[in-house]
Amino acid sequence: MSKLNLNQKEIQECRIYAKLVADDVQSFIQKHTTVAVERTILRLLMIDGVNDFGAPLVNTMIDHIQKDADLSKGICHYLSYAIHDTKKTPQEIAILVSKGNFNLSIYKDKEKSPYLHELNPFFNQSLFQIGKMKEIRKEWINQSPVKQTPAKYVIVATGNIYEDIKQAVSAAKKGADIIAVIRSTGQSLLDYVPFGATTEGFGGTYATQENFRLMRKALDDVSKEEKRYIKLVNYASGLCMPEIVAMGALERLDMMLNDSLYGIIFRDINMKRTLVDQYFSRVLSAYADIIINTGEDNYLTTSDAYDHAHTVLASQFINEQFAKNALMPESLMGLGHAYEIDPNLENSFLYELAQAEMAREIFPNAPLKYMPPTKHMTGDIFKGTVQNALFNITAVTTKQSIHLLGMMTEAIHTPFVSDRALALDNAAYIEKAFKNFGDEIQFKPDGMIVKRASEVLEKAHTLLKEIKDDGLFKTLEKGVFAGISRHEDQGKGLKGVYVKHKDYENPILDVLLKDLKGVYHG
Repeated sequence: MSKLNLNQKEIQECRIYAKLVADDVQSFIQKHTTVAVERTILRLLMIDGVNDFGAPLVNTMIDHIQKDADLSKGICHYLSYAIHDTKKTPQEIAILVSKGNFNLSIYKDKEKSPYLHELNPFFNQSLFQIGKMKEIRKEWINQSPVKQTPAKYVIVATGNIYEDIKQAVSAAKKGADIIAVIRSTGQSLLDYVPFGATTEGFGGTYATQENFRLMRKALDDVSKEEKRYIKLVNYASGLCMPEIVAMGALERLDMMLNDSLYGIIFRDINMKRTLVDQYFSRVLSAYADIIINTGEDNYLTTSDAYDHAHTVLASQFINEQFAKNALMPESLMGLGHAYEIDPNLENSFLYELAQAEMAREIFPNAPLKYMPPTKHMTGDIFKGTVQNALFNITAVTTKQSIHLLGMMTEAIHTPFVSDRALALDNAAYIEKAFKNFGDEIQFKPDGMIVKRASEVLEKAHTLLKEIKDDGLFKTLEKGVFAGISRHEDQGKGLKGVYVKHKDYENPILDVLLKDLKGVYHG
């Protein structure tokens, strides 16, 4: 039952406006491909490894086509011809290309490939592996205790995957439900994925397929000890968004941060590039049953959380529609928001409660990801502990799904094991003490909480109408989200965007969409 008595007509219209915004962008997406999309196709053809100079084979393949042929036809055009002619595997062809011993440009002027079906056995290998990972996850979850309170999510970020594993295992044994491995600073701006296990990240650990495999195995081992499934998270934003999702799907990551708007606004990644990348990455996530996490919480690190709360809600509506366009069920839409109102504001807790309850009521089936206070953490660990306690109360009371625990040492240093343990103790105490508190309370119909939620919804409704009229590209140029302006023809990665040739084919995307339509759309 609704406690906020939100205007259902406004909510419905917000979704209509957001759908028009997303559909407008989708018409652009359908006409374009990117270097990251094409590299992802190669990864799904089971191409892996690096050349003699340490460059990923998928990059050497796409770089070769960019330089000597026409990528607008898509990598499948060239590779299907090559497989037919040579009878070699995609991996063998990639090695030959990387050594300069095979030139795919000989197929540049060929007619639309009649040999695309020869790619199917290799695509089927990756789809079989992803399917196996889905079944293992499902079995684990079915055997684990059912949680009725938010899942406790903590971060490891040492830079060394082997040290990350030690910290992740200790957090899981202390009660964490979800472990997120933060990426090395700046990885989102790399137009390639590093290879192998890494030990020298800065501010985090590189997202690589081997690192995914190592951490997944460690968490499986501790899951057996704890008799509950520990979920694994990494980042799939940035210039390699769909590639990292493909690796995560193959290695059974359970959640991935996946939001092009975050990359556009905070990393200056070109909006055309990353919106095309996001679509393919979300189709892959939907197929692999990976929960996405969106990045609306970050808006409030640069904008005032009280004055600009409606921009978070508007973005959530848009992200919901982007996910639906990728045939993603609501159960995988981890829409983001945060506890970031200035604690010096009178009744700040009531406003935070209003915002969190509003998100829960508007997106009842989404596994909402609720972020802790960061912007107003001062280094006073005692005040920080209180701020995190109020955040924890809000998360439990409003039945958030994914509860990223706040650290009392936020703004001081990367958390120690002891800091994380104290955060888990804080959350566990409040989880038990407030377990059914939300079921026991109602809000005054004319009170501050109800009025605040209605006000935020009304402003989001007005903003979405403006975005619908302007279009998303113009909206981003105006700096509506987070107060940061970006232009559609600027930003990193624009040169990697291609208008699809009339003969372009992406057969793996067709397979994924067909499967998803059958599962989720009857």
